[in-house]
Amino acid sequence: MGTPDGVALEIARLRREIERHEHLYYVLDRPTISDAEYDTLIRRLKELEAERPDLVTPDSPSQRVGGQPREGFVRVRHTSPMLSLDNAFNAEELADFDRRVRELTGLPQVEYVAELKLDGLSLALHYSEGRLTRAITRGDGQIGEDVTENARTIRSAPLKLAREIPGGIVEARGEVLLTRAELARINRERAAQEQPQFANPRNAAAGSLRVLDPRITASRRLEFFAYQLVVDGRPGATHHWEALDTLGAAGFKVNPHRQRCADLEAVGAFLRAWEAQRHELPYETDGVVVKVNDFALQQRLGWTAKAPRWAIAFKYAAQQASTTVLDIEVQVGRTGVLTPVAVLAPVPVGGVTVSRATLHNEDEIGRLGLEIGDQVLIERSGDVIPKVVRVEAPGEDRRPFVMPSTCPVCGTQVVREPEEVAWRCVNTDCPARLKESVLHFASRRVMNIDGLGEVLVNQLVDRGLVKSVSDLYGLKKEQLLELDRLAEKSAAKLLRNIDASRAAPLGRVINGLGIPFVGERTAAILAGHFGSLARIASASAAELEQAEEVGPRIAEAIGGFFAEPRNRALVERLRQAGLQLEQEITRPPGGPLEGQTFVLTGTLPTLSREEATAQIEAAGGKVTSAVSKKTSYVVAGADSGSKLAKAEALGVPVIGEDELQGLLGAG
Repeated sequence: MGTPDGVALEIARLRREIERHEHLYYVLDRPTISDAEYDTLIRRLKELEAERPDLVTPDSPSQRVGGQPREGFVRVRHTSPMLSLDNAFNAEELADFDRRVRELTGLPQVEYVAELKLDGLSLALHYSEGRLTRAITRGDGQIGEDVTENARTIRSAPLKLAREIPGGIVEARGEVLLTRAELARINRERAAQEQPQFANPRNAAAGSLRVLDPRITASRRLEFFAYQLVVDGRPGATHHWEALDTLGAAGFKVNPHRQRCADLEAVGAFLRAWEAQRHELPYETDGVVVKVNDFALQQRLGWTAKAPRWAIAFKYAAQQASTTVLDIEVQVGRTGVLTPVAVLAPVPVGGVTVSRATLHNEDEIGRLGLEIGDQVLIERSGDVIPKVVRVEAPGEDRRPFVMPSTCPVCGTQVVREPEEVAWRCVNTDCPARLKESVLHFASRRVMNIDGLGEVLVNQLVDRGLVKSVSDLYGLKKEQLLELDRLAEKSAAKLLRNIDASRAAPLGRVINGLGIPFVGERTAAILAGHFGSLARIASASAAELEQAEEVGPRIAEAIGGFFAEPRNRALVERLRQAGLQLEQEITRPPGGPLEGQTFVLTGTLPTLSREEATAQIEAAGGKVTSAVSKKTSYVVAGADSGSKLAKAEALGVPVIGEDELQGLLGAG
């Protein structure tokens, strides 16, 4: 074994044996050796690879965990959309789905596949020549985040396929989750370290996969269940059931609790069988996913803008229990919204002890007729988020709840806009909303401060280095070097990016302030109309409404924002930091599309939605989100949804990208 060939043969043998035991343990749940014996095999493999580093390969079992944390995640476009599913909450809605499928296909009955709906984080694993090359989160369905190094630590995600699947990029889409037992273990550790505990397995799985240090991901036993096979952006089989079998043969963990159903009646039997059994599973599931089995029929059925027409998620009824409201507290969310939360006498609901439940807003408390001390019925909506359903009996010593007039965190006077149910803290620097305010301010489409991600923002705020977004412009390199996992090169790069953001145009600065109802488009309109932040801050409601698309609600929100002295002080600090608070006043440009209104739907062949919008507006046109009789054209691409149907119903002209380019070039 001392010869090079002998070492190579021994390394190959160890890898095969370790991969076999990983498959038995993490995929099939049938271990044949102890953890100590498995660790001995891994340790021996690492020793031999240390002797022969030229033989180390990326798919070796020793290479699952990378050594260095990264600075952030890269955003990547999916090979084809990873859309969410529409929901059915009762038998009637499920029957409506079946009826639509049969009507659109013209068939008397359709075969379905029913699978338990897993409650985790969606992930796409890409394989090239049989080896794992990339892992992407679902994100917004079009673009996700590259979490490859973290996904490599998931033992049930094979580093190389056990069986060849023909094609270029083979993609296994599925769900990353944590078992209830693993969540309990992680929360025990976090409690011992005085860290906040995860509320549910889904949040824990998402948090574990999106940490910047793969070693943290590796310390938690995440599981990956594959549920969809995509090859080069297209279905990787002729039937969904066949695709699941193919994934299983290739080494993936595929949920065994699934069934081919000849019709809706068989689907109903599967649903009823699992409604009670699901609580005996080691992981959370709140329903069943029903998919048309035949991929050719799936293609005929197509998609709406948000979901496929050939699949639906049936959600089981929420679990309910009775308890007492001991108190009502107020939480301040990331946008400044004050949310009342019921503090409950702890009660088990669906296998979980519930001690808090959201009350949404002041109007909801009034609708319920709820007071502190009342006996209430609560439920876990979707088996995750507890809420109060109704008051069952008034408490003997009940007392009414009164929404505070000032923010319970920073003391700023709270406001409630007309026609809005929520009370808000309008102080941008409120500690309760500061972290999200900083993340929003630094995001790509706002001030574009690359490298300022969640982990770093948490440290800056927790250590008191950033108490306002304006503090970013006073950070020093020596302060950054004291933070965890930030080397000198990264610190210098971050400071350069912060400095470069001073040149961001006025519209981005306005967007970064976090004014309620003022997003990217409205911020750009305000900047072009008024030309300075000072003019916007001093404008009356009537003057604000002179700007295009600014109505009474937005004008009221802007006025309320600048009426708060702390927000005016923030603007002054940003001015002193050298940000661009003025620009030339612009008027709507003339052009070949002047006076015409467009609606975009679906995916265009070459233009992104942002690029198409920019070109239309540069030519004098206007882009809106809703189709009406006043719409001049609907520009439709692949996977167009309900907007296309509405355009056809109203007789609005529908064009493609080529026709749009023709209109743009007409001038």
